[in-house]
Amino acid sequence: MFSIKFRKSKLYYLDQTKLPQKEVWKQCRNISEGFSAIKELKVRGAPLIGVFAAYCVAVYAKNLNLAKDKFIKEIAKSIEELKACRPTAVNLAWALTELKDTLLKNSNKNTAAIRKALLDEAQKIYRQDIELCNRMAEFGIKLIKSGDTILTHCNAGFLATAGEGTALSLIYKANAVYKNIKVYADETRPLLQGARLTAWELSKRKINCTLICDNMAAYLMQKGKIDKILVGADRIAASGDTANKIGTYSVAVAANYHKVPFYVVAPFSTFDLSIPTGSRIPIEERDPQEVRTVLGKIGIAPENIKVFNPAFDVTPAKLITAIVSDRGVIYPPYNKNIKKLLGGI
Repeated sequence: MFSIKFRKSKLYYLDQTKLPQKEVWKQCRNISEGFSAIKELKVRGAPLIGVFAAYCVAVYAKNLNLAKDKFIKEIAKSIEELKACRPTAVNLAWALTELKDTLLKNSNKNTAAIRKALLDEAQKIYRQDIELCNRMAEFGIKLIKSGDTILTHCNAGFLATAGEGTALSLIYKANAVYKNIKVYADETRPLLQGARLTAWELSKRKINCTLICDNMAAYLMQKGKIDKILVGADRIAASGDTANKIGTYSVAVAANYHKVPFYVVAPFSTFDLSIPTGSRIPIEERDPQEVRTVLGKIGIAPENIKVFNPAFDVTPAKLITAIVSDRGVIYPPYNKNIKKLLGGI
């Protein structure tokens, strides 16, 4: 299963705002449509938006007919526009930086050659993401035992990556091996990525999944119903502090109190070693209507009530049991072991 596809030089994406009621595929034809698709969460998930944005640039370049100098300037401008779309997930900036480097390295060639180089790079990023998911699953399955019950928050599966997912790739791998893995999926307010997306994914894969409200997670831990917690990440600082969907920090605090292992699963492209701690991670704030309503359809609060709506929070490294990367499992002290394993990414 997949959430984007590139066929006959055309880019398509599964509109995740329509799930789980409908599976609607749409075509992305230019930078503006790509920007909107990411901003409106039609395409989401830190690794996936990086892959999708890379393809957006390649598609735009293919259809852009300008003199070479103007062509290069326009592509560079478009790359910077897409980078600003969602500020917290570093994978977006990482993928687009790869595209910009490709653009500059090939600037001495004709536009046809530049177009080809950009597409080749986008396809490389796509294939690489699939492989990264496979590697994380291979390393992470060693942390899962037969019969485990796992709690997830938000969505970190094939709807969030080009491959099997980050956190969910471990669940898919473990279920294939043990056949008896159980999952509790947090609903993940305010946009319900757990209820709409993770529950849909796990149902598709026939995983034993139970949906819960966000405020039920600590209760389940108290009752000894959770063996471990797996979450994805949108950015990981050099210290190991990790930004993920809002509510992740609350889950980590409860896990720490109840002594439930809390694992973060993310590829190398999610690490940002240029920032020392999570306090430097930019946190995106979104439309207040996301909180005043359920998916913009049913009002649940006074229309004029003030709203605070951060899309992410930061979990301190001291609450994280280990980080599963595509290069191995990283344990504390993170400020030493992240750099040791990942080197100069």
